[in-house]
Amino acid sequence: MFAVAFDSVRAFLLSYKSIIISVSTVIFIWISYKLTTKGLRRYLVAKAHKTENIQNFLLIWRYVWLGVATIFIVISLSGSMATLGISAAFLGMILGWSLQAPVTGLAAWLMIILKRPFKIGDRVIISGIIGDVTDITLTHIILNQVGGTIGGEEKSGRGVLIPNATLFQQIIYNYNIETNFILDEVPVLLTYESDYSTAENILVRAATAVTKDIIEATGQKPFIRSEFTDYGVRIRLRYQTLAVDRQRISSDIVRIIFEDFRKNAAVEFCYPHTEILYRPKDVMTTVVKPDSL
Repeated sequence: MFAVAFDSVRAFLLSYKSIIISVSTVIFIWISYKLTTKGLRRYLVAKAHKTENIQNFLLIWRYVWLGVATIFIVISLSGSMATLGISAAFLGMILGWSLQAPVTGLAAWLMIILKRPFKIGDRVIISGIIGDVTDITLTHIILNQVGGTIGGEEKSGRGVLIPNATLFQQIIYNYNIETNFILDEVPVLLTYESDYSTAENILVRAATAVTKDIIEATGQKPFIRSEFTDYGVRIRLRYQTLAVDRQRISSDIVRIIFEDFRKNAAVEFCYPHTEILYRPKDVMTTVVKPDSL
């Protein structure tokens, strides 16, 4: 009797083999979708920049799973698990190749969420373009370009859209990844006749006056680095500055230095000019100083 019952069950399973495989496939995919979606939603809510991005990504996520389920159901109607596995692998390869750019873009968006190389408001350099991040979507990074239409680092107001898919192939510079401050410098070229100590004091006082709040926040004071050139001494005034306000701060420092140098006869800017030196014995010698800038 047991053998007869076993044969009956076996015959039933063989008769409805494709249907059983289809139902099993649907159940497995549905359970996998629910478990992965629950964990993914919880993580994205905690890490993603915008709720809109989360909703759009989960919508795409749902359509992907529906597409996978439909393909597996159709294939499983063949009733062969070997055929199911081979067909699934082949379709996965085809889909991966045809949807390479969109999938890479979504992967890059996930990378931004997971690793956080930058966030909205950061000043970055991507693909050689400097800009402030204004939005991070599923497909593009939107920058408010810095420079571009002008020299220096001021916001131009021109928007730049960078496809997420390109981020894996680019070196990304972030001005704000660890702190809002970066090291900047104002180089000044002095004549050899200038008083070095006086010039040094003027430069340090100028930077200290302009960056007083930054010094209090960072604990780092302005300092000097110097080097000889063919025409004079180049003094590099280095100081901490706000990454997003670099141009204004350096301009304020330059203005103070220029005004103080004009008031002090002990220091002199080195610039292209010609000097005529009169020596004894009525010999006139002309000394030409090359371009020092």
